[in-house]
Amino acid sequence: MDLGLTDRVYVLTGASRGLGYATAQCLVADGARVVLSARDADAVAAAAERLGGPERAVGLAADLADPQTPGQLVAAAREHFGRLDGALISVGGPPAGNAASVTDEQWRQSFETVFLGTVRAVRTVADALPEGGAIGLVLSTSARGPVPGLGISNGLRPGLVGVAKDVADDYGPRGVRVVGLLPGRILTDRNRELFAMTGDPERARTEAEAGIPLRRIGDPAEFGRVAAFVLSPAASYLTGLTVPVDGGALRGL
Repeated sequence: MDLGLTDRVYVLTGASRGLGYATAQCLVADGARVVLSARDADAVAAAAERLGGPERAVGLAADLADPQTPGQLVAAAREHFGRLDGALISVGGPPAGNAASVTDEQWRQSFETVFLGTVRAVRTVADALPEGGAIGLVLSTSARGPVPGLGISNGLRPGLVGVAKDVADDYGPRGVRVVGLLPGRILTDRNRELFAMTGDPERARTEAEAGIPLRRIGDPAEFGRVAAFVLSPAASYLTGLTVPVDGGALRGL
């Protein structure tokens, strides 16, 4: 199946590793070019090099909490590749802990990055996209069902689903699509950390797998392929929805 990605250009945040990087790999493999961003300059530069270097990928050290970052990413795509066709907006997971136990400061910092940083990036990129452009938001299955021990995520992610739906309505008449992606248990560094925090990571992983109909943790590439499709012209009639990538773990219809 030709996804129509050849020579299209995408910005991906939080993409030096994990789900963002996995998506970048899939986009580049199908002919797209990418601008990656992450807070660690060395890590994002190395990620861009692994994807083929300046002909296929460039890296930018940036933090979504900085109001200037979205505009810088749009400018970098146009400067290096002459166009912009979409974005995958992802930020690191907020601190773990139940909602009743995390501090006000942790809530504020997470709101600035996870929530406001995402909203600002979506708004800026959507304004810059031509007809046929697409934005994917990396959220979490916590948007549909609370995940024990992730109170901040349980509080903020559902709000971002509402934002994505609202923005999809606003930009749909211009032919710009917005889709939320809900990864479940996928073997990223984030999930390794969460397993380790239990004190018995092997047992935690086994228990997590028991609650997934496919009985295994997902691979980042499995998320990346779904995200690449959603961002591609092949998904041109998908907007305003959320797509779980969770092995069937969510029980809602």
